[in-house]
Amino acid sequence: MNPIKVPRQPRIGLYSIGLHAYWNQFEGLRERLVAYGKFIESKLAEYAEVYNFGLVDTEQRGRRAGEWFNEKNVDLIFCHAATYATSSVVLPVHQICHSPVVVLNLQPTPQINYSQAHTGEWLAHCGACPVPEISNAFERAGIRFRGVNGLLGMRHTPSESLSHESTADRPEAVRAWRKIEEWVRAAGVIANLRSSRFGFLGNTYSGMLDLYSDFTMIQAQAGIHIEVIEMCDLARLVQEVTADEVQAKLRDVHEFFTISGDSPSDPIAKRPTPEQLRWACTVAAAQEKLVRQYDLHALTYYYHGAPGGEYEKLQGGFILGHSLLTARGIPCAGEGDIKTALAMKICDLLGVGGSYSEIVVIDYEHETILLGHDGPFHIAIAEGKPILRGMGLYHGKQGTGISVEAKVKHGPVTTLNVTQVRSGHLKLIVSEGDSVPGPIMNIGNTQTPVRFRLHPDDYMEKWFREAPTHHCALSIGHNSGILKKVGELLGWETVVL
Repeated sequence: MNPIKVPRQPRIGLYSIGLHAYWNQFEGLRERLVAYGKFIESKLAEYAEVYNFGLVDTEQRGRRAGEWFNEKNVDLIFCHAATYATSSVVLPVHQICHSPVVVLNLQPTPQINYSQAHTGEWLAHCGACPVPEISNAFERAGIRFRGVNGLLGMRHTPSESLSHESTADRPEAVRAWRKIEEWVRAAGVIANLRSSRFGFLGNTYSGMLDLYSDFTMIQAQAGIHIEVIEMCDLARLVQEVTADEVQAKLRDVHEFFTISGDSPSDPIAKRPTPEQLRWACTVAAAQEKLVRQYDLHALTYYYHGAPGGEYEKLQGGFILGHSLLTARGIPCAGEGDIKTALAMKICDLLGVGGSYSEIVVIDYEHETILLGHDGPFHIAIAEGKPILRGMGLYHGKQGTGISVEAKVKHGPVTTLNVTQVRSGHLKLIVSEGDSVPGPIMNIGNTQTPVRFRLHPDDYMEKWFREAPTHHCALSIGHNSGILKKVGELLGWETVVL
């Protein structure tokens, strides 16, 4: 499904360092190091907008680089330790530009040619030498130090080199570039959050104390804007929906969903009626209008409505449209849970889904925990076609309508909680597991059997001790490495279970 909003690429700053005194002493060294920096630039350009300042070899050049990176509004800076340089040339860059910095210690060769190497050859490979000095200067200046170590990963050896430099397939290069890519993607998450508008429609489910949070606190820590939206705003847009727009949503329904028959086990889960389908599609068209009119990048919602009233009927049609929006890059979280909408958006920006979930039930026979909800569902990461069921009632809520029954595709998965601790700070809780084949109930709820690395009882003991919200985002893939980097760039405590 085409995304409604395409996230912008992160803006990445890059510079290489060296010692100005070397250039007259060792012919060709400067040009060789600049070429290594150009190679790094070309690799980064595969997934980022790159601003390469070039070589920083004096304190004055460092100051100019810091000012230049500020002009470019970069989200992250890579300092390429190309050879030895004094820390005095590096520190001014980051005293002027406060974007996060990662030092790249990427050696061009796995082993220097000991018998033929001269001093100039050695200096082209001694990038690790200044890194301890830089880390100490950063610590004393109050600048957070981050680093990636490994091989440069070129696919050729420069003619001037005496050592073998074709290292792209070496594990030290593959591992290093995986980490670099994770830093870039994590920076992209932060950059996009800072320009994101989250809709808050209605209110938070009464009594769910873990979901309540201060909007100002969330905006201050995550950088998002929260737009408070009333049910009357959506009701107005329902009146503007055309017959063609309803037909378009009905076509989506038949393309992306299976229409269920009556549940064999649950008397409240029936085959959706034509009236229920048409109403849900009408509301879905209005929900998309709402997203476009208010320029939203995510949404959380809840409203029970007075029995038999207009808003009760309106919220009864929510789940289908919010599932479609979630699959198109506008994550939607129910019950007014803004923090889980934030977790879902983080996963969505990483391209790994993020479906709205909570604990459904424990299966001790298979040692799995079923994670899901009564909707919405991230249909882009479904195992097979999701099922639409007509619901005679929504448990714990008012009204009737359509719900989604589905599971996340089999394979590695990661859950992400965004929770709030007593100090008011936001915190990430990350857990890796596997979505495994297994039976689910035919009740119109999403349910994914997940096997974590620990026995369910041991896992839950560790999870609950971290004081999570009871909702989480369920994403595909094992994503703890990149989520830890997202947490670090946000400045949030991040716990990996």
